[in-house]
Amino acid sequence: MKKTYKIEVDCANCANKMEAAAKRTPGVLDATVNFMTLKMNVEFEEGQDHKAVMQQVRKNCKKVEDDCEIYL
Repeated sequence: MKKTYKIEVDCANCANKMEAAAKRTPGVLDATVNFMTLKMNVEFEEGQDHKAVMQQVRKNCKKVEDDCEIYL
């Protein structure tokens, strides 16, 4: 399953950090962050609860960029 989320991030470098953090999250097959459109596309592994996985993605992103936001 793929889902798109609106994000708030200050710079392209921060967006890259968020993307890397999202990709490292268990349950995420792939993730891309587009700084220009302020969107995060996430592809989830089969059988994963996307809401629970996204809570962990948000926590992981906050660790690398504490002023970012992902609107779930």
